[in-house]
Amino acid sequence: MKKPTAKIQRVAGDPLRQEKAEIEQLSQAELVELVLGLQKIIQELQEKLAIATGKSRTNSQTSSQPPSLDLIQKSEKAKDQIEEEPKKKPGGQPRHQGKTRKGFGRVDRYEISFPEICQWCGSRELSEAISFQTQQVACLVAKPIEVVEYQTQSCKCLECGGVVRGSLPEGIVPGQDLNINLQALLVWLGNYGLCCCQPSW
Repeated sequence: MKKPTAKIQRVAGDPLRQEKAEIEQLSQAELVELVLGLQKIIQELQEKLAIATGKSRTNSQTSSQPPSLDLIQKSEKAKDQIEEEPKKKPGGQPRHQGKTRKGFGRVDRYEISFPEICQWCGSRELSEAISFQTQQVACLVAKPIEVVEYQTQSCKCLECGGVVRGSLPEGIVPGQDLNINLQALLVWLGNYGLCCCQPSW
């Protein structure tokens, strides 16, 4: 921007008042030149801001900006695409063949658990079972092992409409097919049982 040629008198005190006084002393041609220069600066700043925020669609082929700014746009766009890629969720992945155990082939005993009270409102007025879940678990018993299928039934509260489900008995871990006693025995056998069973001679 061309510096004003008019003679400017300095005003002591507030810098804003000093700048205002300097501008008031400029001629009309100098003011036009100043405004045009400021407009150019504003336009350049707007383009840089648009590039920085990823909102600019201009490049060196569609505008007068240098090709070096195209690299900035491409790198930021690639970064956005990387961030938008969904992360894999834990557990089984789609189209992956599972290897879940499909029961034991026999059930020695059934135990059915009914809910007794609504956990939402405390009412004991429950409907007939509306659904149930099953879980087959190998338990350590006198046989010594029997397979028990625990059914936890769900009922609907006739007072508030909430759905409640029966709970598994103590020693049964949800999702595991061995109860705690049998798990403890297997751990003991794996660590100490072999040593105890080996002859000392």
